[in-house]
Amino acid sequence: MTAKKPDAKQPNQRQAKDTAGVIAPPPVLYLAGLLLGLGADRLLNLPPLPLPAGQSSLYLGIGLGAAGFVILLAAAGLFVKAGTNIQPHHATTALVTGGLYRFSRNPIYLGATLVYLGLAAGLTSLGVLALLPAVLAALHIGVIRREERYLEEKFGNAYLDYKARVRRWL
Repeated sequence: MTAKKPDAKQPNQRQAKDTAGVIAPPPVLYLAGLLLGLGADRLLNLPPLPLPAGQSSLYLGIGLGAAGFVILLAAAGLFVKAGTNIQPHHATTALVTGGLYRFSRNPIYLGATLVYLGLAAGLTSLGVLALLPAVLAALHIGVIRREERYLEEKFGNAYLDYKARVRRWL
C-alpha cells in the first residue's frame, strides 16, 4: 500500500475547510435509491425483476452482496491502515494507491454498488434496479467529482499521476 502526504501548497477555500464538500455521505445516496425504489414498487405496482424462478434470485442477491461487502471492507481497511479518514466529509490525510486501489480509484463505491445490486436481485425489485442510474449519477456529480477535485488540490501531482494510471471504476 502506498500512502502519500499532501503537497505543500497555498491553501484555497476548500483546503482551508479540508473536506471534499460532498452533497451527502455515499451510503445515504444508496439508501435513498433503495427506499425510493421499494416505494416505487409498491406505489406503482411494478412487476418483479424477470429473474429465474425460485430461490435463484435470492442466491444471486446474496452472491452480489457478499462480493460487494468483501470489496468494500477490504478497501476501507486500506484507509484504516494508512491512518486516513474513510468518511468524505472529514479531511483526507493520506493518498491510498495500493491494494484494490491499484485497479480502481473507487473500490468502496464499486463494492457498495454490488451490494445495492445484490439487494435489487434478492428483493427482485424493478424499482430499486431502475433507480441505480440515478444513484450513480448523484454519486458521480455530488461525491466523486468533488472528491477528485479535492484530492487534486490536496495531493497535486501525486494524485494526478495516480489518476492517469488507474481507472475510476475498473
